[in-house]
Parts: sequence; structure tokens; C-alpha cells
Amino acid sequence: MFRSILEKATAPVRVSVFVCAALVIAGCSRPSTLQEIRDENVLHVIAREAPSIYFEGRDGPTGYDYELAKRFAKELGVNLRVRVAQDNTEVLSVLERDFAHIGLAGLSALPDLEGTYKPLATGISAQSVVVYNRDFPAPDSLSDLGGKTLHLVPESNHEHLLENAKAESIDTNWQAHPGLDAAGILARVESGEFSYAVVSSNELELNHVFFPKVKEAFPLGEPEELVWLFPATQDDTLVKAARQFLNQLQANGTLAQLAERFYGHLDRLNYVGARTFMHHVDNRLPKYSDMFRSYAREYGVDWRLLAAIGYQESHWRPNAVSPTGVRGLMMLTRNTAKYIGINNRLDAEQSIHGGAKYFRIVHDQIPDRIPEPDRTWFALASYNVGFGHLEDARRLAQDAGRNPDRWMDVKEFLPLLAQKEWYTKTRYGYARGHEPVLYVQNIRRYYDVLTRITDPAGDQTENDPMLVDLESKGAGSGVSNSKESTQDMQASLPPDLGMIPPTL
Repeated sequence: MFRSILEKATAPVRVSVFVCAALVIAGCSRPSTLQEIRDENVLHVIAREAPSIYFEGRDGPTGYDYELAKRFAKELGVNLRVRVAQDNTEVLSVLERDFAHIGLAGLSALPDLEGTYKPLATGISAQSVVVYNRDFPAPDSLSDLGGKTLHLVPESNHEHLLENAKAESIDTNWQAHPGLDAAGILARVESGEFSYAVVSSNELELNHVFFPKVKEAFPLGEPEELVWLFPATQDDTLVKAARQFLNQLQANGTLAQLAERFYGHLDRLNYVGARTFMHHVDNRLPKYSDMFRSYAREYGVDWRLLAAIGYQESHWRPNAVSPTGVRGLMMLTRNTAKYIGINNRLDAEQSIHGGAKYFRIVHDQIPDRIPEPDRTWFALASYNVGFGHLEDARRLAQDAGRNPDRWMDVKEFLPLLAQKEWYTKTRYGYARGHEPVLYVQNIRRYYDVLTRITDPAGDQTENDPMLVDLESKGAGSGVSNSKESTQDMQASLPPDLGMIPPTL
């Protein structure tokens, strides 16, 4: 059974049945696939749920492939109708029977698919990687796994690579698990039920923070571009239109921006950082979550963003103090606290109140023309390094022919503010410009995790002018209940996460 995001799904009906029947009666030739879509005013897509493909976010459907498909449907001037399959086996079956126009399966163009499906690359590359539970011996190659079983999802790129290895006389055992997705495989590696597994690198990146005991061992094969799949029984009109559309997005930078939006913040949490964060979510956040919700609602901020800022600043410690004089849970300076009317920076509630109010002020400084989520990323950078330095970096980006209203461009120029040859050309001079880049990166990752482990029901602000268009990366089943020992849970993130006050 399929679930439609636009209407209740009925039994699958071949898209062109009624059109063809009418044409037979009329004695006319069949129109092209593209014309059929325009006649029906619907682009039918079949997808499996995954953070990299399609999922229901806080503000509705999202995912890299979904965002592309939505833009493509808009370009064609038709409605998008997505039906969700249980797994890739179902996606491929639906396409083979020509019951959808496009399949979103997160696969590369495998030889096994030739003749049945037409592939079209979408701008994201991934490779199969072997992962293992860190309590088990680390393998360096398939040869180290003799007698061991690799676990994986069915109808994946991994099976093809393992078949090739077997053909080369490499002793390899594997088991595909119908009904499990990549997150399900990783969860079982995390628990130790599976010792070794194979997953796609992009799905590992999107899920790794939730499974800190999972380690990457080695890749299988080379990175390959992921593709959309079209039924081979279709003519080429839709594939050609989609190719032309994606080429346009590649040329105007939209593909790169979408890739940055979904993948650009995923390299900031390592094993220690992930476990520390989840431990603090369990043991510290509950003390302050009501305060974050209350003041986020008052100032129109997503409470999880405000909490992510607080974690980046102090690890949710109300008595945090840095050598430079900033202090409190939101690490406010003396001048900032005075400006926004906060008397006691070490009082958790006053600090959260002040942080929410100040971020609201900072966000309002960012030009209205900058769309979300970039406007929020700029506001975070300004909150960290100051609006003047942010403007300097935006001017440098503009002078270099880049887009000053796009975070993925400006973040390349912020670190230049620490180099004399560049900061001498700016209005506000020297700044440790690498710090706001790390700062934004970290907060995005914390926010991403919080949106996936908290129930969005009742958590949205009443009036969300900022982040209202930001779509979370998925929803989990609840806050982690990990009870690791204090010794395992380090009191601070490792240095490479940057900007963590030394008193933590």
C-alpha cells in the first residue's frame, strides 16, 4: 500500500490507462510522456522514506530528492504527487510496471538496472561503506571478514559490489533485511545485534550522530552519483526535460545550495561529541527546556534553535564563565546583558531570556530579502562574530563575484578576516573569521539532532518569523535514554568542534 502526501492513496493505477483508452477509441496516436503529465496535471513520484530522499519534516515534506522533484514539477507547471514505498524493492516494482513517472530510491546507475530503468544523476555522490560496532575488531578489507556476515538493506548498491567481490573469489557473506532501512541497520550495529554492515555513505552521514558506537571501516568501490530512475517503457521526453532542468540548477548554483542545506553541516560531531551531546540532552536539557520554549515563543524563535545556541555556548551550564568575561548559559557579554536589560547573567532563566531577545535583535538586522534558512545562518554568524564583520565578509564575497546573500558563499570568506591581506581592505578589520563558520556548523548539527529526537507537536512557536521555512531533517522516537557512566561522558566536546568555553 502507498501513502500519498496529497490525498489518500488508492490501489495503484497505471498513469496512462485512461489516456490510452481514450486515444484508442479516438484512433489517435499516444501522446508523449511529458504531454500525458501535462494533460493530467500531475507528476507521479514513488519514493522511499529517508533523510536523504523524502520524509515528513516539521513544516511538511522535505528531503534532497523531494526538493528537486518539487521544483521540477513547478517547472513543468503541474502538481507533484508522491507515494511512499516501504523499500527500494517496492520502488523498483512500481517503476517496472510503469505506475509512476520517477522513482527516488537513493541508488546509483547500476548495470543491473540497465534496460529496465533510465537513470538520471541528481548531483549527490555516495559510496557503499562497511561499518562495525566499535566493540568488535576493526576490519581493513573484505578479506578480514571471513566467516562474518555483512548486513544490508535489499535492492541496494551494496549487493552488486559484494557480488563482484564474490566473483573475484573473496569470501564474503551477507544478508539483506527486507523491512529495514539504513537507520534500522545502523541501530542494530549500535546495539551489537549486527557486528558488521554496509550502508551508503550519505545515509551514514545523515544518521551517524544517533549511533555513536558505529564506526566506519572502509569503502566498497568508488563514489558514484545517485540517480532518479524512470521506467524504460516511457519515451525520452520526461528524462530529457528533467536533465535540462537539473543542468539549469547546476549552472545557477541551486544544486550546490541544496546539497549544502542537507549535507553541509554533517561533519561536526565525532564519537565523543555525539555521546556527550546525547548525555546532556538526557541530563541537562530537561531542566531548561520549558524556559527555552517559553522565551522562544515570546521572541518568535524555534525553541530547539535557541537550545542549540545555548548548548554551543555553554553545554547548558548556567555558571559557565570564559576568560574574556562572557558568562552564563547563553554566554552573554556584560555590554550585551546591559543593553537587553539582563541583571544576572548567571541566572539560567535570565540568560535564556536575554539570549532569545538578543538573537531576535540580531536576526532582524539581516536583510529581509535573504530567504530562510540562510537568513538564520547569517544571524547565527552575526550573533557570534558581530554584524559588522559579517557585512565585511559579505562584501568580500560580492567583490569576488559570489552571492553575498547565500551562506554557502559567504562562509568561504569569513576566515579571510583573520588574514592581513584581506582584513586591511575591510571596514571593521581583523576578526577570527573561522570561528563563526564552526559556530554555525555546530549549531546546525545540534539543531538537526534536536528536531529529530523531540516531538514537534506543541513545540512550534505561535509566531515563527524565523526558521518558519526551515524544514527539520526528520523526527525520532524520543529523547535518548542512554545511562552511560560519567567517565564515558566527557564534560566537553573535543577541540575540533571549536568555540567551547574552557570551563566546561
